[in-house]
Amino acid sequence: MLSRLKARGLLWPVLTLLLALPLLLGLGTWQLQRKAWKDGLQRQIDLRATAAPITWAELDARFKRNENLEYLRVRLEGTFLHATEVYLYWPLPTGPGWLVFTLFKPADGEQTLLVNRGWVPDQLRMPEKRAAGQIEGPSVVIGLIRGPETPNRFTPPNEPANNIWYWRDLVAMRAASTPQPGKPRPDQPIVPPPLDLPFAIDAEAEPANPGGWPKGGATNLRLPNRHLEYAVTWYGLAVTLIGVFLVFARGRLNWRDNAAPGRSGGLE
Repeated sequence: MLSRLKARGLLWPVLTLLLALPLLLGLGTWQLQRKAWKDGLQRQIDLRATAAPITWAELDARFKRNENLEYLRVRLEGTFLHATEVYLYWPLPTGPGWLVFTLFKPADGEQTLLVNRGWVPDQLRMPEKRAAGQIEGPSVVIGLIRGPETPNRFTPPNEPANNIWYWRDLVAMRAASTPQPGKPRPDQPIVPPPLDLPFAIDAEAEPANPGGWPKGGATNLRLPNRHLEYAVTWYGLAVTLIGVFLVFARGRLNWRDNAAPGRSGGLE
C-alpha cells in the first residue's frame, strides 16, 4: 500500500491528511464542548441575576461554607463610607467614564465590602460634582456579587497612587479605599488592611442614587461566546483540506496515467 502511494506521489499528502484531519476535527469538537460549558454558565448567570435577593445573613452563611457566590443577587442595608472612593476606568460609546467603588458597612455585620455604585462620566468623577448622590446615613444596596478580575496581557497596570484602576484588584482597591491615618515613614510602607470579604457588590440601577449619579446597573451579564463560530471554522478547514486533497490526488493520478508507457500526449 505504501509503495503504491509512493509510486503515485501521494505518500506525503496522505500522511499529512491523516495527521491534520483528526487535529482539525478535534479542535472543532473541543470548541463545541466549550460552547456547551459557556452556555451553562450563561444560564446560571441569568438565573442568579433575576432571582430574589438573598440577605446579609444568608450571604455570610454561604460564604463561610465556601460556596460559589459569583453573580448572586443580594440585598444589604447599611452605610456607605465615603471618605475615599476608588475609580475603575470604564469608557462607553458615549464617552470616557468611571465606575465608582465605595466601602459599605452592612448594618448587621462587622465586616465591610466594596460596592460598585455605578458609572459616572469623566466630568463627574469627583464626588463634589455629584454631591446629591453621596448618601449619608442608612442606605439599601441591591446588586450582584462579583469577584476579582485577572488582567490579560493587554490590560494597562493599575495606578493606585493616582487612583486610576483598569482592572478589579480588590485587595489593592480595598486598601486604597481605606483612609490611612498619618503619614508613614519612608522605611515603613503602608500595609494594606485585610480584605474583609474577597468580592464586591455591583449595585443595580434601582434604587437609583439621588441626582442620578453614579448610575447603577453597569454589570455586563453577557459572557463572550464565539465558540460556535470557532467550531465552524475548524470544521470548515477540515472539509477544505479533504477537498484540496481530493483535487490534488485526482490530478496526480491523471498525470501518472497519462505519463504511463504506451500513452502519448501528442498527435500521431
